[in-house]
Amino acid sequence: MSLDIASSQASAPRNAPPKMTGDKVCVFYGAKQALFDVDLKVEQYSVTSLIGPSGCGKSTFLRSLNRMNDTIDGCRVTGKISLDTDDIYDPSIDVVELRARVGMVFQKPNPFPKSIYENVAYGPRIHGLARTKSDTDEIVHSSLRRAGLWNEVKDRLNEPGTGLSGGQQQRLCIARAIATRPEVLLMDEPCSALDPIATAVIEELIDELRENFTIVIVTHSMQQAARVSQKTAFFHLGKLIEEGKTEDIFTNPKNKQTQDYITGRIG
Repeated sequence: MSLDIASSQASAPRNAPPKMTGDKVCVFYGAKQALFDVDLKVEQYSVTSLIGPSGCGKSTFLRSLNRMNDTIDGCRVTGKISLDTDDIYDPSIDVVELRARVGMVFQKPNPFPKSIYENVAYGPRIHGLARTKSDTDEIVHSSLRRAGLWNEVKDRLNEPGTGLSGGQQQRLCIARAIATRPEVLLMDEPCSALDPIATAVIEELIDELRENFTIVIVTHSMQQAARVSQKTAFFHLGKLIEEGKTEDIFTNPKNKQTQDYITGRIG
């Protein structure tokens, strides 16, 4: 299987401690255990891809990083997940503030039933980042520029976000996520509902965004993982089987299960 390893591999992440760290993370849905003792470091200013077959735990782990699993009845997380030095499951942590620091983009574009402008302005307003109209304008405009959408929507900011194409809606959701100035951006299969052209635009955007954000992406596409990420983690049956530099995982995996998945023997 031929994979185009990202040219950005050459530009190593800035020399810094991990942005997020999972230590012996287990997740239970009622009596069923979905994740088993996952240890994973997420490096700053880089893209980490989580790959593996459906139901292997990669999205469960992703949702643990900003406590989205809290919204599921009967879900329980053990172990420790740190954002810098903060234990994000400590009772003193404000979950709303955490989700401003660790933003999320979902699989299916889900713009609010509001104008393009209001989609982006909503988060900064509720988090107190925009006190005046000019503050809000600045955040909305810069977020849309960063999301590569400004030139396409600058003359229609008052039109509904739901009127955009699928790819544009996903970029609007990215603009909405980065408007709260998160430190980490989680992406759960952000291109799975998009056509190849829109997917290429989002992938290019991800490469630009890692200059300012730490990104973790779940993807079913190994080609996508190879193109956009600097680090890849392979999950199988709720366990982290192997993680390392993307180039090493795809060209010289250490674990036979990883090798079998990459070559299509398991999936």
